[in-house]
Amino acid sequence: MIIKKYLAKSKEEALETAKAELGEGFVVMNVREIKPKGIMRLWKENEVEVTAALEEETESINRVVKNVSAIAMEEERRQKQEQERVGKRGIVGDSENIERKLDSLQNLIENHLGQETTKGKETAETKQETAEETVAKKEKREEKQEQFEKVLYNTLIDNEVDEKYINLIYNEVEKGSKPGMPFDYFLAGIYQKMILKFGKSEGITGSEDGPRVILFIGPTGVGKTTTIAKLAGKLAVEEKKKVALLTADTFRIAAAEQLRTYAGIMEVPFRVVYTKEEFRQALDSFNSFDYVFVDTAGHSDQNAEKLGDMKELISILDGTVAYQCFLVLSATTKYKDLVRIVENYRHIAEYELIFTKLDETSAYGNLLNISLLTGKPIAYITCGQNVPNDIKVFDPQNMVKILLGGKKREE
Repeated sequence: MIIKKYLAKSKEEALETAKAELGEGFVVMNVREIKPKGIMRLWKENEVEVTAALEEETESINRVVKNVSAIAMEEERRQKQEQERVGKRGIVGDSENIERKLDSLQNLIENHLGQETTKGKETAETKQETAEETVAKKEKREEKQEQFEKVLYNTLIDNEVDEKYINLIYNEVEKGSKPGMPFDYFLAGIYQKMILKFGKSEGITGSEDGPRVILFIGPTGVGKTTTIAKLAGKLAVEEKKKVALLTADTFRIAAAEQLRTYAGIMEVPFRVVYTKEEFRQALDSFNSFDYVFVDTAGHSDQNAEKLGDMKELISILDGTVAYQCFLVLSATTKYKDLVRIVENYRHIAEYELIFTKLDETSAYGNLLNISLLTGKPIAYITCGQNVPNDIKVFDPQNMVKILLGGKKREE
């Protein structure tokens, strides 16, 4: 794995540098703002540091977590001494312990990713301790490790991560681990591996020649129309881009009127299209715009005829304009149904994922399940009905922390 840090005036500039050096496949591990120091700090602007990682096919996660192993072992020794001092026995509050480790894990990785860890010489005291270590102590340590791993496993199960994916990730990390390594080492490996599994999305990108057409597909009731309003609002109102709204959802009058209302509030053009020819004409009339958002009809994913019509509509764009397609899914939908939905939409178009209604569920495992099943990255998540505020760029770091039992970060 290649891990590098890029310093620039903005996040976008740092990402461009990373993209130029690492290519399209890199994953953003961390983003932080760095304030200038020294006597001239008042006249200097803040900079942004982006930590990016690129997993090479011939390397395992072992190289990543080696960077934190020395610190992890020191933490393990400190905990052992503390437990002996207060007379504690066994594992007390495993879940709380894991959450505390997760809270400090981000800083741990941030401080040590990309740095070479040096192996210091053992002191006479350390050698003496190792030489006198009994089999009972070793067994106790291994038992503690096993209990921690079980708690973490059950936490992922409680978050509804599919068991086959948990086993896949566990096996990949264990292959790169050494016997007797502390739990922090294992936790760091799981954390990093899950972030990489989520992949990376660029979100909505602009077009150099003509408008970028953004299509939203998905079953009925997942919140496509509201999601369009949120994203279009950020571009039109906050970024001052020229945005137009189209709807091909002529089956639900309420959906068209809802989007028309949003268009009026944002003061952007809106049009309903009933045929493929009207769709072409609408695209031609908005040729000078930056973005054209298209709301497609929501219907059962098992309706082959309607899926075929949608595929034909999207095929009009091939070779004519730049476009992106997002499959919108609800985080409240059962995993079995999500599997069927993504399978039925697989032949419609190349897409990225948007998950809605995260505020209506307490288990987020399906985000990882579907991302791994489809091999598609998640671009955005929505957490409420407020337009345009309740939508966020998907943050793999934060989601992995939640899935592993950490507290949800307030944005």
